[in-house]
Amino acid sequence: MRTYIWLASLAAVLMGTPAMAADWKLVEGQRNEALDKEVVRKVKLNFVLHLPRGIAEPGKKWPLILFLHGSGESGSDIEKVKLHGPLTYAAAQPDFPFIVLAPQAPEPIGWNTADVLALLDEAIAKLPVDTGRIYLTGLSMGGYAAWQLAVEHPERFAAVAPVCGAGRPFTAWRLKQLPIWAFHGALDPVVPLQDDRNMVDAVKIQGGNARLTVYPDAGHDSWTRTYANPELYRWFLEHSLH
Repeated sequence: MRTYIWLASLAAVLMGTPAMAADWKLVEGQRNEALDKEVVRKVKLNFVLHLPRGIAEPGKKWPLILFLHGSGESGSDIEKVKLHGPLTYAAAQPDFPFIVLAPQAPEPIGWNTADVLALLDEAIAKLPVDTGRIYLTGLSMGGYAAWQLAVEHPERFAAVAPVCGAGRPFTAWRLKQLPIWAFHGALDPVVPLQDDRNMVDAVKIQGGNARLTVYPDAGHDSWTRTYANPELYRWFLEHSLH
């Protein structure tokens, strides 16, 4: 299902303790000021939306998987987003019990996590989403973005599954309350296995719940086996913010 959306979102307001000056006075020396300004920006994202059987059932809320693709699926050909990931599995499973939200990153920009979050908020506003059961996953470039979005907003997701991605271990303290299951190929020539391992280890050091599955014979494609495994989706449903 090809869908386009225009979203207007408000940027964060930068606050300071002093009152906002009426104008910028040309007075030499240093002084304290503050910016208090509302900024409106436009977001445009193509995305694929998978809605499960029974979606129109009155009063029922559904878990949602937010999927972020790799660099090869960027651009304007929305059909590429369906090539890998949970959309492929969902298409073959009539009773797949998730909404799947799969945006497409524009070339050559890559993922903008603020744009992705704006799309997620729009989906929550317009679909019967169970906000306590929102799951985040992504592969390669999307694996990097999944780690980053989880760090920025750990309170939004019930569980995260990065695939052949990498994060910044010094941010791991923000993930200590978030269940994480990472996946990587031992022979990956694109994103070193150690990158995911370092991130998972850093979360564990912080007392978090993180694990890493390594495919000993896999290269960069660690996503085919991951997203074809029903255990991943069962694991998602074991976790809720409620």
